[in-house]
Amino acid sequence: MKPYSRIIGTGSYLPPRRVTNADLVADLAARGVESSDQWIVERTGIRARHFADADVVSSDLALEAARQALDAAGVQAQDIDLIIVATSTPDMVFPSTATILQHKLGAHGCPAFDVQAVCSGFIYALTVADAMIRAGTATRALVVGSEIFSRLLDFQDRTTCVLFGDGAGAVVLEASEEPGILSTDIHADGKHVGILCVPGHVSGGQVTGLPLLTMDGQAVFKLAVGLLEGAARTVLHKANLTEADIDWLIPHQANIRIMQSTARKLKMGMDKVVVTVQEHGNTSAASIPLALDHAVRAGQVQKGQTLLLEGVGGGFTWGAVLLKL
Repeated sequence: MKPYSRIIGTGSYLPPRRVTNADLVADLAARGVESSDQWIVERTGIRARHFADADVVSSDLALEAARQALDAAGVQAQDIDLIIVATSTPDMVFPSTATILQHKLGAHGCPAFDVQAVCSGFIYALTVADAMIRAGTATRALVVGSEIFSRLLDFQDRTTCVLFGDGAGAVVLEASEEPGILSTDIHADGKHVGILCVPGHVSGGQVTGLPLLTMDGQAVFKLAVGLLEGAARTVLHKANLTEADIDWLIPHQANIRIMQSTARKLKMGMDKVVVTVQEHGNTSAASIPLALDHAVRAGQVQKGQTLLLEGVGGGFTWGAVLLKL
């Protein structure tokens, strides 16, 4: 049995409709909500995001990202024996988006399921896939983060509606004798449910409660920086490495200030941080694989380098993955 799992291909997809801050500010003004490009950039670092059209679902975005990852890995859909999709915006209540993606890919028979840990979802999904490969229950996994968060936004709330975008990112993970994923660390603390949530649900054929995103931004910020530092130090300790061994930090792309604070705590310059938030906004579970794929295709991230992936999300959830590409 091969003792490691290793990423052998990455992919990503953004819906064609790019929404700049100017576009969004104009739309908000028509709704009687005041904002500005300067206000958004200063607080978040975001300049644009992508929104999916009304007839597009998360599995559609996942399909495009998955095809890219499979092509990069040089494998076919039928070569995959595990599919995990991280999403908070599934196509439907059930079945899972992963099974719908499996059908669209033309793969059949392998286990396919969703992971719901909001913005930490990809970290959770990668951790589960790594564990299953190490246990010998899978040899080649497709792990996808796919989100359409634009459907959950309250466009009367300028503090949240400017933050999020839609997209998907994917990786192919394979059993390997070469070290790939070196260590993982995931956590949750349900006492913080209220600071970031979509409290609505379906009951009796109707939506009960508020089906829109609500967030206490200051509380999330305070929690995020400390928890990300802790998870980073834990995966480094597990792998007997230090901050100096990290070639690239690829954090969840939520807010430039959180990323800057995390880098400072890890004594890393921003020149070693992959940043895509300015163009993508916060794409929740898609943000880390999106950023990873863009960095790989741009030549920033090279094979053999050591990467630290980390994220926080509603729940409250958080975690990190340390790997060699």
